[in-house]
Amino acid sequence: MASRSLAGLSGSRGSGGGGKKSLSARNAAVERRNLITVCRFSVKTLIDRSCFETIDDSSPEFNNFAAVLEQILSHRLKGQVTWFGYESPRSFWDYIRVACRKVSQNCICSIENMENVSSSRAKGRAWIRVALMEKHLSEYISTALRDFKTTRRFYEDGAIVLGEEANMLAGMLLGLNAIDFSFCLKGEGLDGTFPAVIDYTPYLKFEQSSDSISSDEEELRTFGSSDSDSSTPENVGPPLIMDENSWFNKCKRVRQKYQLTLEQKGYLEELLRLRENQLSESVSQNKILLQRIEDSDLAHKLEKEQLEYIIVELQDQLKSYQSLDQLSAEVSLSQASLDPSHSQEGDGKQESLNFICEGKEDTPSLLGLCGSLTSVASYKSLTSLKSNDCLASPTTEMTSPGLTPS
Repeated sequence: MASRSLAGLSGSRGSGGGGKKSLSARNAAVERRNLITVCRFSVKTLIDRSCFETIDDSSPEFNNFAAVLEQILSHRLKGQVTWFGYESPRSFWDYIRVACRKVSQNCICSIENMENVSSSRAKGRAWIRVALMEKHLSEYISTALRDFKTTRRFYEDGAIVLGEEANMLAGMLLGLNAIDFSFCLKGEGLDGTFPAVIDYTPYLKFEQSSDSISSDEEELRTFGSSDSDSSTPENVGPPLIMDENSWFNKCKRVRQKYQLTLEQKGYLEELLRLRENQLSESVSQNKILLQRIEDSDLAHKLEKEQLEYIIVELQDQLKSYQSLDQLSAEVSLSQASLDPSHSQEGDGKQESLNFICEGKEDTPSLLGLCGSLTSVASYKSLTSLKSNDCLASPTTEMTSPGLTPS
């Protein structure tokens, strides 16, 4: 009997331990789901509020979102173990500071060097505001979550950043890049002495079913009345009045939604008109730039053609100069073989030719003309040499110019 009782006791203890484990797992799952759901609601309300006013530290929607994000990043965060074996609390800024170093142009160093922010929790809150103003909060979170080794080192099992909800978190924060935030980094929101508290009131909604016996006003009147007879079922209003109230409330909600949708429509139309104007301006500027590029290309082509024409003309002049040098060399050789009188005539002709060539421009037509004249003089000298069988001496020709050879 004793053994049976001990066995039953041990069995009850074992079942109790399993029940505690399942209960703790259920509580952790519910906590993660609640935080992610509230975070999604807070992001939606923040986006809706940004359509009508600027988001700053005084906005209750932002304060609620900052509290939700702080609790998500602090969910099941490990403490820091000291040398003496004691575990001290740690802020989510310690994790962000290490995991977000790989983000290009990050604000980690600037937040570390802030003078008015001393505690780790205050630095984490300043980082949330700076990341929202830079429109890089989703990028920071995605980079930190990809560093799984660092995340595992800072968080315990069952944390939100280690579960499947982490990918949902990065996707939800991406919509905040469309909001222009304006924060003062010296306000009361950076005080790290008080923990963040989430206000669940804006996200709670209770719809009374049609099977309910009485409305909310009737219940409040019943509970607040001191007369016991007022709580009898005979004093309860008919269902028709309850239906009218419910329809009136529904109509009021629909009217509010319609007004909100109308304002959003006007904002989107104004934004669309602004973007269309910007697009038309950019298109006109693009056309002007394309026209300038075409004009510059045409000018470059014309300049290239002119340069090619100048190069061809210079090459022709160079060839004419070379032919002129060859002809002058031939003329000098032919004149050296003749008598002094012919050489003097040749020198005179050569000087006159040089004068003509120097007086005019060195064009290919003039150079060709000079070449033709020199060729005529050399031709005449050669024919005179062929017509004379023997030449007289220079002295005889000078003394008796009238004599002719026999």
